[in-house]
Amino acid sequence: MLRAAAHGPQPAGVLVDLVGGEFAISQPAISRHLRLLRENGFADAEIDGARRIYHLRADGLDAAATYLDRLRAPLSQRLDALHTEIARGRSARRRGEAAAEPRLSAASGIPITPDQEAS
Repeated sequence: MLRAAAHGPQPAGVLVDLVGGEFAISQPAISRHLRLLRENGFADAEIDGARRIYHLRADGLDAAATYLDRLRAPLSQRLDALHTEIARGRSARRRGEAAAEPRLSAASGIPITPDQEAS
């Protein structure tokens, strides 16, 4: 629905046709979704006679992106640490060494490197 509305202002009927056709969602369900988008600051609707014309609100989408970035930061650190350990294990296998078990930080549970242990 957001993708369809991202192309510019769209009448509710067009969104119902696009989204309902692609995902087999009923008109009442799409209307509820549109209402939730309005109520939560992601979209605005202008009344044009009997039609509602929906357009996305950049500030609502920016706020959501900021929130998701805050959720992603701790996950990114853990994924980076995992990537490092996987690379270290591959390198050790190529050299014929046994890969050492990674030590986990007591505070965060994130794998720590020997360099981090020394500091």
